[in-house]
Amino acid sequence: MESTLIKNAEIITMNESMDIIYGDLFIEGKQIKKIGEDLTEVTRPETKVIDAQGKTILPGFVQTHIHLCQTLFRGQADDMELMDWLQNKLWPLEAAHDSESLYYSAMLGLGELIQGGTTTVVDMETVNHTEAAFQAMAKSGIRALSGKVMMDLGDNLPPQLLESTKHSVEHSVQLLEKWHGHDGGRLQYAFCPRFVVSCTENLLTEVRDLSHFYNVLVHTHASENKDEIRIVEEQRGMRNVEYLDHIGLANERLVLAHCIWLNEREKQIIKERNVKVTHCPGSNLKLASGIADVYGMTEEGIQVSLGGDGAPCNNTLNMFQEMKLAALLPKPYHGPTAMPAEKVLKMATIGGAKAVGLEDEIGSLEEGKKADLFMVNLKKFHSYPSETVDPISRIVYSASAQDVEMTMINGDIVMEERKLTHIDEEEVLTKSNESIKRLLAKMPSLA
Repeated sequence: MESTLIKNAEIITMNESMDIIYGDLFIEGKQIKKIGEDLTEVTRPETKVIDAQGKTILPGFVQTHIHLCQTLFRGQADDMELMDWLQNKLWPLEAAHDSESLYYSAMLGLGELIQGGTTTVVDMETVNHTEAAFQAMAKSGIRALSGKVMMDLGDNLPPQLLESTKHSVEHSVQLLEKWHGHDGGRLQYAFCPRFVVSCTENLLTEVRDLSHFYNVLVHTHASENKDEIRIVEEQRGMRNVEYLDHIGLANERLVLAHCIWLNEREKQIIKERNVKVTHCPGSNLKLASGIADVYGMTEEGIQVSLGGDGAPCNNTLNMFQEMKLAALLPKPYHGPTAMPAEKVLKMATIGGAKAVGLEDEIGSLEEGKKADLFMVNLKKFHSYPSETVDPISRIVYSASAQDVEMTMINGDIVMEERKLTHIDEEEVLTKSNESIKRLLAKMPSLA
């Protein structure tokens, strides 16, 4: 069994006591076996030893809302609001995807995520070619919960994205039965109805029943934009979260992205039903959607985690950026202590693990948990001086994705010295440019 010893590190455990340990971390197979001051005696001759003197080890980031299918569209849809952005840019671009372009879109996003310390994602694909995304996730080494997007309603949809309810459900189940539990559970399936606006009630109730039958998550968008809420009220006679509760979808398996425009009743439903909320501050700002009341939600006991959303509505999938925005945005409204660094780092790690029901396996560095972690070098101009400075403050307010030097998932080093071990960086960069050029050439033919 392969083993790794990380020596002489500052270890931010994110355990219940928020212990910060200066010492060693021993990994055997996929698990953290021991954390302590000097673990040299537990090694074997074949153990890989990493000297982390002056470096910091953290549990891998868990991003609970990502669109890998959209990474290829970075920079193609700037400076627009949500509904125009979807109808005039994103949906036509998604409709143009083929298997190859989707594979390299996913690989491009996965490379960026891994290089930034993200080890787990909750991903939403597009309607077609989701098999290619799962192939990319399997190869990259990422831990992921993902699914094809489901859309069976909409007058303004490209025909390539408008499915029948029957096809949407059947295709989703086929993907689930093939990929759910892949590689010992590293890949899992989640049902992904896009949002209420593009889903019939029949589809949503089918998803409700299938989620219960297979015991898997449902990942969707809600209350991101005022126009979206207006459309839902016109279609269904009530607001997003009220409607999802009305049809029985609001439960502990539901992950809702955004939740910017909630009323008090909707917040109460989310709390009572143990629905999980994903905060995407970078995306919400760029699309001018608004600022979610994360301070209020967390004060009421609602589980909130973080996600970068998609590259065309954020331009990066950088958890360091999302953490800093999440920490700063509430301060003008609720005071400087509203969202302290420790609280935000919890949202990015153990909070994300709780959102997907994996808190017993990932999200903190503890003996017996999976070895999902990254090593960051804070010996940089932008994060110095270090004397008497809280290490968590340095991570949230000063550090950068470029400071990440090594990433490990399931005990497997997927990046070392900034070099990806499972992804051919030059191939992905080259094929990404070729793919977006090919898709843009198709755009005039999209009806």
